Amino acid sequence: MSISRRDFLATSAVALGAGAFGRPALARAWQQQAPVVTPVFTEIRRGVGFFTGRGGTIGYLINAGGVVVVDSQFPDSAKLCVEGLNERSKNRPVDRLINTHHHGDHSAGNIAFKGLAKKVVAHEFAANLIKQAAAAPNAAEQLSPDTTFTDVWREQIGDEWVRAKYYGRAHTGGDAVITFERANVAHMGDLLFNRRIPVIDRVNGAIVANWVSVLEKAAADHANDTTYIAGHAGTNLPVTCTKADLMFFRDYLTALLNHTRAAIKAGQTKEQFTATTPTLAGFEVFGAHAARTLGIVFDEMAEAK
Repeated sequence: MSISRRDFLATSAVALGAGAFGRPALARAWQQQAPVVTPVFTEIRRGVGFFTGRGGTIGYLINAGGVVVVDSQFPDSAKLCVEGLNERSKNRPVDRLINTHHHGDHSAGNIAFKGLAKKVVAHEFAANLIKQAAAAPNAAEQLSPDTTFTDVWREQIGDEWVRAKYYGRAHTGGDAVITFERANVAHMGDLLFNRRIPVIDRVNGAIVANWVSVLEKAAADHANDTTYIAGHAGTNLPVTCTKADLMFFRDYLTALLNHTRAAIKAGQTKEQFTATTPTLAGFEVFGAHAARTLGIVFDEMAEAK
């Protein structure tokens, strides 16, 4: 399943013009905040683990046959990740750097892997947006994907099979799930926010209603005991999740859609709907919704109607 050429070109054009989620703008915003980065490496099993620093969760594989990295955060935290990977792999090159999607907190750090990563892999839609951002005026230097796919990319690294699969438009128009098959670990990128209100990038192809289906398809493709790595998690909550956590996030999105449909059916305007920032019954752990998030979902539902 891949995004249509018409949708691809339309969303790409809007993204290039608006730049709301473009890598340079987003990276600059984070750089201005300049928080202290505390790098933490956590192994899960069979050489697969994750790194937390600043931005979306980085996944990694280090085994006798190679090194794989999933996402790259920002340049400063990516540099710390590279240093830690070098210690653990004894300064071996990165065979594959894979981006789950184009957002700056997952791809701006690609540049830290320049000269280290043999190939950079991403879904064609995400790769196009990363390249567009890198080509924008005054953009910082970037390492863009050189290997793309439309549906599935799969490769053996040492004794591990690594798969990247596109299930359709959800958080953006080009999110991929990266699975370490033998380790039974799936990096979801921002397709999974563990008990945290998600970013919905409608400008760049997000469809919340389809996001529900994408999560169900991903769960069906994996075992009941798969460990899922979330792109982000709520305060003091883990980024490693179970199938139940994945389904809880699906149920939250479903509740958000139903809440919005009910408001539209009741005749509320967008202004009335976004005037309050409610929590959803049964999903209070996510917290109150910002008007911007509610407005994005309202626009999608109104358009679908």
